[in-house]
Amino acid sequence: MYYVYILSNYSKTVFYVGMTDDPGRRMYEHKNKIYPGFTEKYNCDLLLYYEEFEGSDQAAHREHQLKRYRKEWKRNLIDSLNPDWKDLTDRFPFEP
Repeated sequence: MYYVYILSNYSKTVFYVGMTDDPGRRMYEHKNKIYPGFTEKYNCDLLLYYEEFEGSDQAAHREHQLKRYRKEWKRNLIDSLNPDWKDLTDRFPFEP
């Protein structure tokens, strides 16, 4: 399975869209700031939205779509799955 996801920070003003085949590991990397970059700089480590795909091509296409979405559209997607805007990371446990 492949996952396309949206992260945000605690102020919920910045959004990051990514894709992975191992969401537990990837969220561990984001939360522990393993790699420098956008999510580390803006402290984006709240998993607020995700979609599952069987193929990497489908997931990559959807990731590209979501990256072009306006903030308002991303907020609407998050509201549709996660109206309380809770961190969904616990759905993907990971042991380093």
